[in-house]
Amino acid sequence: MTVVELQQLLVTTLVRARGDSRTKWRRAIGEIKLYSRDTHPHCNWEVRAAGTMREIAAVEAAVDTIRADHPWVG
Repeated sequence: MTVVELQQLLVTTLVRARGDSRTKWRRAIGEIKLYSRDTHPHCNWEVRAAGTMREIAAVEAAVDTIRADHPWVG
């Protein structure tokens, strides 16, 4: 999975679960940071959510769910 595919998956998940626009959730997700597998052996990506407390909580919940199935991004 690529970063672009991961972002699309997160956005789609959030739109289905919470509604609102894809643009809103793209902004809330922000940039997806990638790390080396050498220094991050369990998961090599991170999302730094932004927005309201509810938006951040929604993004973090989606990240937790998706990370279980997709710990590695290339």
